[in-house]
Amino acid sequence: MRINKFLAEQGVASRRGADEIISAGRVTLNGRPAKPGDEVEDGDAVAVDGKLLSHKVKYEYYLLNKPKGYVCTVSDDKGRKTVMDLLPAGAGRVVPVGRLDYATEGLLILTNDGDLAYRLTAPQSEIPKMYLVRVEGGITPVQLNRLRAGVEIEPGVVTKKCKVVVTETDKKFTKLHVTLTEGKNREIRKMFEAVGLHVDFLKRIRVGDLSLTGLDRGACRKLTPEEIFYLKNL
Repeated sequence: MRINKFLAEQGVASRRGADEIISAGRVTLNGRPAKPGDEVEDGDAVAVDGKLLSHKVKYEYYLLNKPKGYVCTVSDDKGRKTVMDLLPAGAGRVVPVGRLDYATEGLLILTNDGDLAYRLTAPQSEIPKMYLVRVEGGITPVQLNRLRAGVEIEPGVVTKKCKVVVTETDKKFTKLHVTLTEGKNREIRKMFEAVGLHVDFLKRIRVGDLSLTGLDRGACRKLTPEEIFYLKNL
């Protein structure tokens, strides 16, 4: 298999992150510096920062209710808390699947199953993800229709059509459920900014049919075999 996939399955990093550490010269294959396109066969010696990796992989899958104030990385050079701090003792070398920004809460999957992570984040998968959004003030029908039809969030970057439903509103705030099938960086915040609204609370509450039911903020649990099967067949 490709070396970036091998590293992802070992829980070292995502495939993209694996390419970065390979390019940085931190990975060796059979004693020589690895290259991003290298293939790993049974019996090959792969090491990261001098530490030899095993070819045996025990897949682990976790569901986390991420609080704000944590970053979705394995480590942080600014010394901020990461989602890894919320995993139970004894958890393996899993990595976050996708990202929620520092101020965003909600459903986050962590695993060392590189194939599943890729399937859940690949743009062509179009897996629906639902968010609870709270904005300051009210929202007009014109603003709603613009959000649903797709808005330009950066020069030349237009969001896909999405589902937006108002769940609660008054003069001070409006709560909405927004369902996306893509995952651009800070997409929802930029969408609402594009129509003149400020998001003051954002939480991912569902990925497909997987929800946070029964899971407190900051809590983490293993996915059930049924949930794993469901995600693999989305």
